Amino acid sequence: MVVSSRTGTSEAFLAPCLLMEQCQPTSLPHSGEGRRYLSFPTPVKRPSCEGLCITNMLPDSAHPSTCSENLQGLRGGTERSYLTAVRAGRRRIRSRSRSEESPRKRPSRALLREDRGPAPAAHRPAPDVPAPPRGRAAAPHIRVREVPMGGASWARPAGDSPSRSCGPRSAMTTIGDLPEDVLVELLSLLPPQDLVHSCRLVCTQWRYVVDLATLWKRKCQRDGFYRQSLNRSVSDWRIFYMLCHLKKNLIKNPCAEENFRHWTLDANEGDQWNIEDLPGAHGNNTPDPTVHKYFVTSYGPCLKSQLITLKNEGYWNQLMDEKRPEITVKDWYAARFDCGCKYELKVSLLSKNYIVLEEFSPEPVVIEQWSDAKWREISHTFQNYPEGVRHIWFQHGGQDTQFWAGWYGIRVTNSSITIGPQTSL
Repeated sequence: MVVSSRTGTSEAFLAPCLLMEQCQPTSLPHSGEGRRYLSFPTPVKRPSCEGLCITNMLPDSAHPSTCSENLQGLRGGTERSYLTAVRAGRRRIRSRSRSEESPRKRPSRALLREDRGPAPAAHRPAPDVPAPPRGRAAAPHIRVREVPMGGASWARPAGDSPSRSCGPRSAMTTIGDLPEDVLVELLSLLPPQDLVHSCRLVCTQWRYVVDLATLWKRKCQRDGFYRQSLNRSVSDWRIFYMLCHLKKNLIKNPCAEENFRHWTLDANEGDQWNIEDLPGAHGNNTPDPTVHKYFVTSYGPCLKSQLITLKNEGYWNQLMDEKRPEITVKDWYAARFDCGCKYELKVSLLSKNYIVLEEFSPEPVVIEQWSDAKWREISHTFQNYPEGVRHIWFQHGGQDTQFWAGWYGIRVTNSSITIGPQTSL
């Protein structure tokens, strides 16, 4: 809105400001003696006044320089001329917006400068429009644009719009829009526990992809899990991968690196159990170069054992009851060259109440004196065992047959119990 006041007087028309929001006046350059103009360029939008900047809506006939009747009528308290000016301004805005072919075109620097105020004299460019006659101020030529805001429209000077044009935004592609083979490749990079406990619960599509045999076969290829026997097919690739991923030696401290930790000494007679370094007196090294120590017995019975709880090792009850994966037991034993000895082994599959469901207990192995003292392996695989297996009990030991004082009995090391298919790792 434009307010006219004469120098030295207190005349000011403030009634239209009640319809506007709190606007900060901006001084325009003086044009004419004794008269100045104030503009309110950018109002705060509010639905009560329909968010329109009245300054930009007034037609040329509504400015005080050309329409003294309207201003005089408003000073007298009459609102009819004021409302006529507002309606004329609205019609002018609509007609101007229709005639513009490119509404996103940025305004010129001259128009922006007129909206922001006068530039310094040193940087003031040549005017783009003819200078107004002396004694008369030119109305600011500001292009406006109506922007819908919550049902109401408000006029905004083009100079206040962002300098960067906003073109049509392309639709964003989400992970749900990816092809199935790409999604399989991405999900195959995640750990198995995240796939089962998190990703499978996201949506129906992800659950379908996680249950695909292709995804788990891809994970097996990535981690290098392959069947040793190529003539045996895999019925469930997810269970196959889970078992291969969980597969480890369930016997703790198998090579005497931590003395007798994790072992229970069930029988410890003669000169008791002892630990020696390979190859030992009158002995040989094991085929595995990573093994450096072994347990050795005496002339009395010496037995030690470990109890393994499958749930603590990551094997849940449903897996053991429904899939019944293979349980493989291995142990290495050897004798001294100059003394005979006896070797014993017992492995039991136990229920929740420690009831023996299945057991492997071969006949004791007796090695005569003056043997080759080579390390031998004994192994057994449990298959199609009864359901309800919750624990595995492992026990081995022996004694020497010459009853010599010292540690001349059987030597054991590198014991192992693994659950899962035989792979080529």
